[in-house]
Parts: sequence; structure tokens; C-alpha cells
Amino acid sequence: MRKTLLKASVMSIMMGGLFGLQTVFGQSDPTGKKPITSTYAITNATVFANPSSEGSKATVLIKDGVIKGVGNNLTLPAEAKIIAGDSLFIYPGFIDGASNAGINKQEPPKRPDNFVSSNPPDEIAGITPWKSAIDQFDVSLSQVDDLRKMGFTLTQIIPDGGMLSGKTALVVLGEKNSTNLVKENVALNASLNGARGMYPGTTLGVMAKFRDVYKNTQLTKERQATFASNTGISRPELTPTYMGMMDVVDGKIPVIFNVENDLEVRRALSLQKELGFQLILSGLKEYDNVIDLIKSSGTRVLIQLSVPDDKAIKAQKDDANESVKAQYARVKEAYDKAIAQAAKLEKAGVAFAFTTSGAKTNDLMKSLRTMIEAGLSEKAALAALTTNPASILGVSRFAGSIETGKMANLVISTGPIFQEESQIKHVVVDGNIFDYEIKEKKKNGANGNGNGSVSIVGTWDYNSQTPAGSSGGKFVISKEGSSYSGTITYQDPSGSGQATSPLKDISLSGSTLSFSFDVNAGGMNLTVSVSGDVSGNSMDGSMNITDFGSFPISATLNPTLIANKKP
Repeated sequence: MRKTLLKASVMSIMMGGLFGLQTVFGQSDPTGKKPITSTYAITNATVFANPSSEGSKATVLIKDGVIKGVGNNLTLPAEAKIIAGDSLFIYPGFIDGASNAGINKQEPPKRPDNFVSSNPPDEIAGITPWKSAIDQFDVSLSQVDDLRKMGFTLTQIIPDGGMLSGKTALVVLGEKNSTNLVKENVALNASLNGARGMYPGTTLGVMAKFRDVYKNTQLTKERQATFASNTGISRPELTPTYMGMMDVVDGKIPVIFNVENDLEVRRALSLQKELGFQLILSGLKEYDNVIDLIKSSGTRVLIQLSVPDDKAIKAQKDDANESVKAQYARVKEAYDKAIAQAAKLEKAGVAFAFTTSGAKTNDLMKSLRTMIEAGLSEKAALAALTTNPASILGVSRFAGSIETGKMANLVISTGPIFQEESQIKHVVVDGNIFDYEIKEKKKNGANGNGNGSVSIVGTWDYNSQTPAGSSGGKFVISKEGSSYSGTITYQDPSGSGQATSPLKDISLSGSTLSFSFDVNAGGMNLTVSVSGDVSGNSMDGSMNITDFGSFPISATLNPTLIANKKP
């Protein structure tokens, strides 16, 4: 069983009693036993069959993981379990492109004794096109459930690794007892980031190595054909690298290039134009300088489903001096530019889809609403979650819309999906229904404490749930002017008792309290983000560790223990 250093660090924290890799299943059959029926009818719901749909009342009938009918006059079989949908809204299940949800981080291979940095073995240099993401996927990891709670039902998972980390796979985010594999060998995942301390260590080196691998694969293919039809010909060298690249060279699968800036976009497009492979760009945050180039090339795009944090903007003070105001104006300009990127792609006619890789799961819907407020249409937003990724991934035949004969992947919410008050109540994945708790939304400025405002100042006793059981500690929040500060105590992962960390980015929005703090686990720094709904003197929410998912946390406020000074 493969274990990684990162996983070991997180496990050490879990043993400390604060965090861990918790498996949480929200399905309607939490015991893991087979449901009594595989036939369901969601009746009289408002159905949005595709992004162009205006929404109409209809019943959706599903059986054995397939949509059997959508309409008002369906004949429902006797074994169908009825779900009253009168007040519910149904959308196609969301599709995530180039995701690392459920992927176990891989430990770097050991360098051989005769290691030469200028000519390292392919695997050491991160060139492993033969590897498959499905070998690294674990549906029981909490990121999978976190993503499903947000409405994602189908995802293209990418393998962890270097410049050519391996083949992506398409999986449903379903039950732990299912294989969940829909299609293997969907694309080759690539990056322009070089290897550390060896060749190729630079972007130009990576481009040269990619070109070398591609052309040598072409040459190997030609030699294979010659060897197969002639005698007296030397056998071609069939390495794992060249065999892993064959489907790319043959045009059977695309290359997903993860790019970080417009220069990397140009370099990826340059390689594509020179060599002729299919290209998908993923991860770019700013497109202003390359929108026309992307459109003219016909390149498919996956954009990160996240926006910059606006806490620094909200924290600006009206009485700041001119220098600070000028700096604020630059920050605000950069923020406004960033949140408008999706709308600019829509305006330019570039069909894009979303990737959740690198995004905080709890902020996905907030990011979507922010993009919509910045000009992205709701139609384009829904298309980027459904029909566009289905087209990019080549699965439109069975996914991306609500139609008879397609996979039963649905998102069922309490209201229009992009409204802030709406909550996801059910997610149907491959015909299996996952139920999620609906919380009563608190009105802004009312938490039941009688004073018409939410109070977070004081000492909070918190309790978190992990696979190791229940554990807790304290966090203290104080306020000076309009700014909050604080500290949190937790069990030190090293086992040396209590540790303390300062709270960062403390924010109160309506009744939602959020903050983050850093934890050192075996020499590795991890950032923990906490968000919860405050009602009276209690808070219920979740704490999220990037790449490892979220875990329940609850807290009780003792307002008499107020820190009058900054900790």
C-alpha cells in the first residue's frame, strides 16, 4: 500500500485529535447496503433540462442509473419510490474537468545511486505518461463528498505527478462500493513546470523535452510498422514513455496543459501548432491578453472555479491616507479584473468549462455568484457546469443534460441554483440518491441574542469530529475598531501537548463567521479554513484543509471571557 509523506503528516495530525482523513457518506443508504429499489420518481419539480431551459414543472423518472422519462404524463412503475418535488428545482449534475478530488498524493520516486541530473530516468523527472489517475483515486476521501455536496456528479480526475503525470480518467462521484470508473485514458495531463534539481528544470527545457518525447514516439510508431511488415529489421525500442504517448500522437486523446499565465498559454499553443496534438488549456486565471488567440485556435478551456479573496477590500478604512487609498484602488482594480474573466470569455464566444482544482470547495457557489455579479450570464454559468464540460470531455451522449436515456446525474435544490438562499437537498449520482441536510437560513443581523446583531467576540470552546473521534480546544476573538484578531489552540501533531496559532482573515458576513490558521505537521505547513453559521452563542460549520476536504466543527461562545487586547 502506497503512502505519501503528505498523507503521513495529515495522519499525524489526526492522531493528535484535531484533523484527519474523514470518510463521510451522505447517500440515502448510509449502511452501505443495497437500496430496496433502484427506481425513483421526482414529481412535479421545476426542471431545467439544459442551460437554455426556462424551467418547467415535470416529473423525472430514473431506473438503474438511467433517466427513463421527463414529463408530466409519465406512467410510474409500482416499485418507484416517490420524491415530492413541488418546491424543488432540478438541474443536470455538474461536471468537473481536470480535478484532483479523491487523488492520493504520490511520494516522489527514489533517485538511483548512479543518478545523473542532466539525464535522469523519465520517472524521476516526472515523465510518466503510462500512469493512470484511476490507480491513485479513492472515492472514500472526504474531498469527493465535499465536491458532491456542491452538486458535482462526474469528474475528470488527473494523476498526481510532474510534467507528464499520466492519463486522466472519468469517474462518477458515487458510492464507495462501486468502481465509479466511466472511462479510462481520457487525456494526457501535462504541465510546463520543470523538475527540481535535474533536467528539464526550466519551462524551455520542458518544452524541449515534450517535443523530444513526442517526435521519438512518432519515430517509434514508424519503426513498429516497418518491423511488423519486414524481415531483417532491428526491433524498435518500446519504452513505457513512448507507449504511453501513442494515443496522443495518434490523435485519440488530447493533452491537458496546466498553464499559469498568458506566456504559458502562448507556449502551449506553439507546441500544439508545431506538433499537431489536441489541446485543452486548464487553470489560467487571466485571459485578457490571449482571448483572441484562444478563440482563433479553437482551443478548449477549463477555468478555475475560484475568485480572489475580497476580505482585504472589505477591510479598507475610510479615513486612510492617500497612499493607502491608492494602494486600495490598485487592489480593487485587480480584483474587479479577476472576477470579470469568465464574463469576458462568454462575450468573446469562447465556450469554457470549470475545474475545481486549486479551488476551495466551500467557496465554489460563492465564486459562481461573484462571477455572475461581474457580468457572467446564468445561462453561461450553467453551461460551464454541464453541457460545455460534457462536450470537452466527449461525453455529451450520456451526460450534461436531463434527457431520456442519459445517466441519472442530477442536482436538486430548494430554489434557483444561483440564488444565495438556495441549498442543495439531494444529489443523484448514477441513480443513487445522496441526501444533504438543509439548514434554516438566518436573516442578516439576527441571531437570537436579542440585540439585533451577531456577536463573535469572546472565547469559543470548539469541538471537531475526525476519524480518531471527537476532540476540541478554544479560539479567542477580539475586536479593535472594525478589525478582528484572535488565536486558536489545538493538539500539537508532534504530541507535545497544546499548540497555539494566530487566526487570519477573520470575517463576519451576515451570520457567517470565517477564519483560517496555519498548522505545522512534520515540517509541512498546512492552512486550515473554518466557516460556520452563528446562531446565538453557538456556531456550526466545517473546517477545510486544501486537498484533504472538510470536517464538521461546532463551537460555543462564552462572551464574558473577552480578550480586550490583541492576542
